[in-house]
Amino acid sequence: MDKLIAVTGSTGAIGGATARILAASGLALRLPVRDLGRAPALPGATAAECSYADRSAAVTALEGVHTLFMVSASESKDRVEQHLTFVDAASEAGVQHIVYTSFFGAAPDATFTLGRDHWATEEHIRRSGIAYTFLRNNLYLDVLQHFADDDGVIRGPAGNGRLAAVARADVVQVAAVVLRDAAAHAGNTYELTGPTALTLAEAAAIISQETGREVTYRAESVGEAYGSRQHFGAPDWQLDAWVSTYTAIAEGGLARTTTTVQDLTGQPALDLAQVLHGDR
Repeated sequence: MDKLIAVTGSTGAIGGATARILAASGLALRLPVRDLGRAPALPGATAAECSYADRSAAVTALEGVHTLFMVSASESKDRVEQHLTFVDAASEAGVQHIVYTSFFGAAPDATFTLGRDHWATEEHIRRSGIAYTFLRNNLYLDVLQHFADDDGVIRGPAGNGRLAAVARADVVQVAAVVLRDAAAHAGNTYELTGPTALTLAEAAAIISQETGREVTYRAESVGEAYGSRQHFGAPDWQLDAWVSTYTAIAEGGLARTTTTVQDLTGQPALDLAQVLHGDR
């Protein structure tokens, strides 16, 4: 009998694509969602309503689940608290293995502030005693074009730092490989990147060439970066996250490339031009 796999985030990009691949493979799935009306209709899948922050509902949603694909929650001030509550619910429900989407370079002192949130979640999973696999994803290639403002300018204090961003499609393929045989990947932390590390100026040039929209990169100081984003009215934690995305690039923390995507899937990692083309 197949071990039941729960896939969170099935209404989103990573969780949704992963669930579709697993369902097409004939695997039994549980889809915990906040809104049952938005749950995808997939063969062999049943939906259960819960949120990460609702421990009681999460325990019920995860009963009978062996392996949990835990896609990190949307950015929020209390995201770590939500994650910890959900991990505790998974433990109470008897989940045996958690595959968690973390961040490249997650650490308690990560320059990218949200990388600290991912570290805290990883640590809680480690302490839970549940078997785990961490997918530490670099920034997503898919969103780089959206870094540009209405004038087509990517602004930020990234300097000439390089970024080895990864395609969402590659993260999904790796997740599917791991989830099909979670025991073979227990205790592993996989760092997922694209094949090349680009400066934001190089990324802007590729985006311009491939999309026909003129995009450029303009370096800012840290102070300028905070100032140019004040008009959004975002809370301090969000401003810190936005700006530290660029300072993490500047210091080189997101520049290292890995072969993990190809090692696990047998396919080379997609580059920025391929993502913009919609390859795979």
